[in-house]
Amino acid sequence: MGKIVAVEYTTLDGVFEEPAWSAPYFNEELGNWQDGNLREADALLLGRRTYEGFKAAWPAMEESTGHFGKKMNSMPKHVATTTLTEPEWNATFIQGEVADAVAKLKAEPGSLLINGSATLVNYLARHNLIDEYRIMIYPVVQGEGRQLWEPGTRIALSLTDTWRTATGVEVLTYVPA
Repeated sequence: MGKIVAVEYTTLDGVFEEPAWSAPYFNEELGNWQDGNLREADALLLGRRTYEGFKAAWPAMEESTGHFGKKMNSMPKHVATTTLTEPEWNATFIQGEVADAVAKLKAEPGSLLINGSATLVNYLARHNLIDEYRIMIYPVVQGEGRQLWEPGTRIALSLTDTWRTATGVEVLTYVPA
């Protein structure tokens, strides 16, 4: 049986979009942690917007990011989309009902990593398909912007791990309660 892990960046007030605000706080500790998240994953599970953003950025960054970029570019990607028709960048588009298709993926061996993709995370959370949430809370308040959690998403979680970087980022790991 597989495992689905969601890794998310948020501000103290829950904003998750366009995380340029994370740059001053991102350090070697977080880089190593993110490297570990990617190394343990067998494939990415992404929403359309995150897929398009990653597909546009990562191929050009492979040389500067070494093994991280090579793995990011070469690993399989499962993408939830109803609008795209031509998969690229080692992608397969999820067909049919997303919850059913993801449950089938989860029934196979291996680990699926979700980065970003808030709409997909909320949808999968409501269907009890995410096994672990790894959330980085940055010491920044945006005051506006898209929130990670959509209205109507309700999940009970248990904290399994927490640590703080030297730059003040709280890294929290939760599993469904």
